[in-house]
Amino acid sequence: MRKGKGFTLIELLVVIAIIALLLALLTPVLRSAKERAYRVVCLSNIRQLTFAWFAYANEHDGRIVPVEGYTYEKTRGDIVRKGHVDGWIGNAFYLPESRAAMIENPDKGALWPYIKDVDIYRCSRGMARHAVTYAPVVSVNGVNVEGTYMPATGLWKMTNFGKRIASTVLKLTNLTEIISPGAAQRAVFIDLGQTPAGNDFLVYYLYPMWSWHSPPPIRHHDGTTLSMADGHAEYWRWKGHETVTIPREIMDNGKYAYELLEGPDYEPQTEDGIYDLQRLQKATWGRIGYTSEEKL
Repeated sequence: MRKGKGFTLIELLVVIAIIALLLALLTPVLRSAKERAYRVVCLSNIRQLTFAWFAYANEHDGRIVPVEGYTYEKTRGDIVRKGHVDGWIGNAFYLPESRAAMIENPDKGALWPYIKDVDIYRCSRGMARHAVTYAPVVSVNGVNVEGTYMPATGLWKMTNFGKRIASTVLKLTNLTEIISPGAAQRAVFIDLGQTPAGNDFLVYYLYPMWSWHSPPPIRHHDGTTLSMADGHAEYWRWKGHETVTIPREIMDNGKYAYELLEGPDYEPQTEDGIYDLQRLQKATWGRIGYTSEEKL
């Protein structure tokens, strides 16, 4: 009987080499497409959080949801703390034992009535065991940052009103304060990839450096996603190699891991590194406070 013609060893090796080459070419493309899909979901999440942020303000005479806070009443001129007011996020999201425990916990924060979906609070590419990966930037009614607020102007230290320079209000406590720059240029939420250390993301106003406990987020291919006060969301890829390679350390207490900068605050040394920092500072505060801009 006549045998059918088969592949020679050389032909088989050629076919294998071609398949290997195609896989090598396709793998980065597939990986990039997958990452873009994750990014699209992340952008959607951060937009929805921002819509909830708007909804809260619209139902509270324009007041921006606090990071955390208390209500107060006056008694014969004295200010007395009356009761707790939910910050934007509640204890349910702080490293819960399980998803079921998080869902059952009623303390989900002030934005929960407007969103009611625990998955919106977390990017699927975030660090393991972190139920929330997004945070408002510090300027949207967050903690008091040096040079950005007027002391003793609120009923509680977290609600002190923002300092105004020309038409720019640095710390925002009401939507009406977003004038210059406009809403499309003032950041609201940012993707950290982990639970925020202090309920918000700290960026300095007076100093050209990154805070050691708020490192620049490295998300979605060396960048991060942000939402703006007009409701749109953006992806920023960091321009500086320095921004991506700032020395970091992972703190792990056995229950969860947390990323911080190594050592003290970090001051960028390269032009691109400075650009990245100042770009985020301007989106946060509307301006930066350590150059000639302060005199405007």
